[in-house]
Amino acid sequence: LLCRMGTKLSVSLEGAFEPEIAPRVDRPSTFDPQYGFDGKRKPREMKATWEEMDQYNLKPGQRDYCAHLLMPLMKCQTENAPFAGHACDSARSAWDRCEYEDYISRIKEFERERRLLQRKARKEATN
Repeated sequence: LLCRMGTKLSVSLEGAFEPEIAPRVDRPSTFDPQYGFDGKRKPREMKATWEEMDQYNLKPGQRDYCAHLLMPLMKCQTENAPFAGHACDSARSAWDRCEYEDYISRIKEFERERRLLQRKARKEATN
């Protein structure tokens, strides 16, 4: 999950052998999202509505926090086909950047959850 060699394997093995300290990616965090932060963290919100995503026939994997940038890209590609490559560079760049930032934030949240679970397990072991 991180960009280091073998990390994905070690996280997978950790989840198999020590499930109590392995974060569940299919569920929300077990800790308060504000825990460990001085200021308030702004909750993430969808900018695209379900109706807009239905209008563009977005697949389930495309209905993420960057859908609001994917729809203009799809529109641009449709309007400029078959030469949409350079005409839609700015829209493509904005969507790619959003997807990258979303990926990084998910990795950070996973790692935060993992470390908090490890800390909780250490505290319970000393009690």
